Amino acid sequence: MDETINLLKRLTEADGVPGHESEIRAIVKEVLAPLGELSRDHLGSVICTVPGQSASPRVMLAGHMDEIGFMVRHIHESGYIYFIQLGGWWDQVLLGQRVRIKTRSGDVIGVIGAKPPHLLQPEERDKMVKKDEMFIDIGATSRAEVEKTGVRVGDAIVPHAGFEMLNIEGRYLSKAFDDRVGVALVIDALKQLQDKKHPNTVYGAVTTQEEVGLRGARTSSEVIQPDVAIVLESDIAGDVPGIKPEISSVKLGKGPSVLVFDGSLIPNVALRYLVIDTAQELGIPLQSSSIVGGGTDGGAIQFHKRGVPAVVLGVPARHIHSHGAIIDRSDYDNAVKLLVALIRKLDAATVESLIPA
Repeated sequence: MDETINLLKRLTEADGVPGHESEIRAIVKEVLAPLGELSRDHLGSVICTVPGQSASPRVMLAGHMDEIGFMVRHIHESGYIYFIQLGGWWDQVLLGQRVRIKTRSGDVIGVIGAKPPHLLQPEERDKMVKKDEMFIDIGATSRAEVEKTGVRVGDAIVPHAGFEMLNIEGRYLSKAFDDRVGVALVIDALKQLQDKKHPNTVYGAVTTQEEVGLRGARTSSEVIQPDVAIVLESDIAGDVPGIKPEISSVKLGKGPSVLVFDGSLIPNVALRYLVIDTAQELGIPLQSSSIVGGGTDGGAIQFHKRGVPAVVLGVPARHIHSHGAIIDRSDYDNAVKLLVALIRKLDAATVESLIPA
C-alpha cells in the first residue's frame, strides 16, 4: 500500500457522523500537525495554516470530516432501537445493512431491519419500506438488555463498512468517501505546499457538520477570514445504469470535476474559468458537473462578510450516501495536481480580479 492508499483507508474507516466527529478529528489533527499551525473553531473544525510568500490573499481549502449516519432515537421495550438520520439517506439502501452504535463504553454492532418479507401482506410487498418503519437489531429481547450494552438515546450510529481495493486496478470502495476524499485532498495539497512557493497563505479547513447544514464551514470562515475558497468534495458519478447524460455526464476515471451549480452555490465564474484554464495547461482531464439537490461548504463560505469567491472541485464517486462508494485513483491524483497548481496562481492581483466589477 502506498501513502495515499493508507491515508484514504485510515480516513474512511474512522467514524464521525455530524456532531460526533471526535474519532476522525483526532486523526486529522495528527496528520496535519507536522504541516502547519493548527487552530480550530468551536464546533470542532480543524484549521491548518501554511504560510507562503505573502500573508495575503488568504486561501481557504475546505473538506468536511463528517459522514452521514444516524442517532439513537428510542429504545423499545422489546429491545429494538429506532433511529433518526444525520445527513441524507435513501430508504432503499438501508435494509439489511450492518451498523455500529458508538456508546461511551465501546461499539455495539447491529443490523437495520424491518418486518420480514415472508410475513407481509400482498399489498405491502411492492411498497418501499420507509426509514421510520425500520429499526436496529443488536440481538436483544428487551430494553434492559440493550441498556446493559451501554446503548443510550443520543448515541451516534455509523455504517459498518471498511476500505477495499477492488480487482479493477485503481478503484477503491469504502464508506465515507463523502467527504473523506476531500479531507485527503486538503492534506495532500498542504504536503506539496511545504516548499512555500505559493504567493498567499493557505488555510486547510477540515470542517464539521456539513451534512446537516454546512455548519462548520460558517464557523471556520470566521476563524480564517478567507479572500477566496476552494471546496473539495466527492462528486456524483452519473455513469450508472438509468442516468441520462443530460442529467449527469460525470464518469469514473475521466478526471476530477468542477461544479457549475449546486443547491447552495453558483460558483464564482472567473474562478471556475481559472480552474478550466489551469487544467488545460497541465493536460488534466476535467469534467463539468451540476447538482440540483444538496449543497456544499461553498454555500456557507461564499456569504462570509462581503462575500468570498468560491469554487468546488470534486472526485467522482459512485453510490455516495450509502455503505459503499467507489472512486478512481487517477481522478484523485489529478485533483491533487490541479488543486496545487491552482493555489500557486492565486496571488493578490488574481484574487482581486475574481471579484465582479
